[in-house]
Amino acid sequence: MTDTPKLATDPADLSAIEARSLIARRKLSPVELAEACIARTEAVNPAVNALVDFDFERTLAEAKASEARVAKGETLGLVEGLPFGVKDMIDVTGLKTTLGSTIYKDNVATKDDVMVAAMRAAGAGVLGKTNNPEFSAGANTRNAVYGVTANPHDLTKSCAGSSGGSAVALATGMAPLCTGSDTGGSLRNPAAFCGVVGYRPTPGVVPGNNRGPALIPLPTSGPMARTVADAALMLAVLARPDRDDPYTYVSGGKTPWDPMAFTNLPRVDLTTLKFAMTEDYGFTLTENIVRRAFQKTCKGLAPYVGQLDEGTPDCTDCDRIFAVLRAVMMMAGHEDRMKHHADQMGPNVTANWEEGLTYSGLDVAQALVKQGAYYRRWQAFFETTDYVLSPAVTISPRNWRELYPEEVDGQKTESYYHWLSLAYASTVAGHPAITIPVGRDETGMPFGLQIVGKRGDDLGVLAVAAEIEALFKDDAEFGMPKVDIAALKAAPKLSDAEGFFGFA
Repeated sequence: MTDTPKLATDPADLSAIEARSLIARRKLSPVELAEACIARTEAVNPAVNALVDFDFERTLAEAKASEARVAKGETLGLVEGLPFGVKDMIDVTGLKTTLGSTIYKDNVATKDDVMVAAMRAAGAGVLGKTNNPEFSAGANTRNAVYGVTANPHDLTKSCAGSSGGSAVALATGMAPLCTGSDTGGSLRNPAAFCGVVGYRPTPGVVPGNNRGPALIPLPTSGPMARTVADAALMLAVLARPDRDDPYTYVSGGKTPWDPMAFTNLPRVDLTTLKFAMTEDYGFTLTENIVRRAFQKTCKGLAPYVGQLDEGTPDCTDCDRIFAVLRAVMMMAGHEDRMKHHADQMGPNVTANWEEGLTYSGLDVAQALVKQGAYYRRWQAFFETTDYVLSPAVTISPRNWRELYPEEVDGQKTESYYHWLSLAYASTVAGHPAITIPVGRDETGMPFGLQIVGKRGDDLGVLAVAAEIEALFKDDAEFGMPKVDIAALKAAPKLSDAEGFFGFA
């Protein structure tokens, strides 16, 4: 490729769509972008520990291959030339997949996960693996293999999880796109804590072939990015026909949803829509700091929407349903490990395993029946409501040394995952949900707004989120919070901090 003019903006700070457009117009080289992302990673990763395994030579080789495609005038992929981070729960050939467990600390993948393969086929290149808790159990990104990942807005605080490394990589400009996965909010919680975008699609939109109990659609993968449009662009690549997931409906080689529609989100008139707002879905332990930030956000948004009233779907039995079905998945996924490697299993997985042992077949049957009733109540609610707004997380970020919040404003949590209930309320119903950054709370930490739509209305949720994002883009109070990159470059190595490794 011929020399490209030097950009006024560091390429590492470009959005995915901006970078992709510049690459297509030969105003940015994929190699230049990769070099910028590598340089940013080398400069700030010691302070935050987001990227935990990488092969930068291969990253540059993939960028050079992309550069050659551009130079030859070939048809470019949707994410051509874009580096992306991959959560350490899925395989990237030649890199370790540890799952955050010492059992797999030396496990090197020999094949790409289907998501990674799809991204590479669309022109993207892998920057590296991003950190997560052991087996993604919990929402503090900390494990005994790679240690903790810190919040880039305050290095003493948690970045949440389980896709915490991905959220931090995005917030600090290491990569414009990252993969994540979500059961109890693992795409949305870290996005909220770090000031980026996390999107949980309707089950099946992003197919997965590694969900053990395949007919329990609580877990799903999804995109993370710095803007809604970037997340939608990545979704267009990930939302592909794949019969290995029973919730991905394929007919004639196509899905009911058009992946290409996500590349050009429609404009939406917010004044024609009816929104419900809830601080707690009627049952969550929501911290007062979070309630006040949400109230402020809704007050700022109210003049721009058609109707915004307090309301929530009936979430009776949500905690119980989620607890039992989560335990079923844990029992299915960790039986062999608990039998043969119990001494290497961390406290969250162990607690969930022991909880599962207390449930009977009748408990599981009742949870499934209650989930059916729960789902139908949500459908009835959305017959008269277009979207539900809520905070994304029940608390403001806390010190990363805290394994999980044992209390919220003096009220005791029931488990290591109970504080994630604002996110799993919609998980249990199977509805799409997105978290977007809307300024900071009174402690100075990022605050995330969650937008939940009707089942299958992925395009609508993304479009509405993009409209709200645009409203607040240049707003001093509600705009996207920025990370102080210079401060991170000057910060000490996180690995030198007391308690960096381990669980408690």
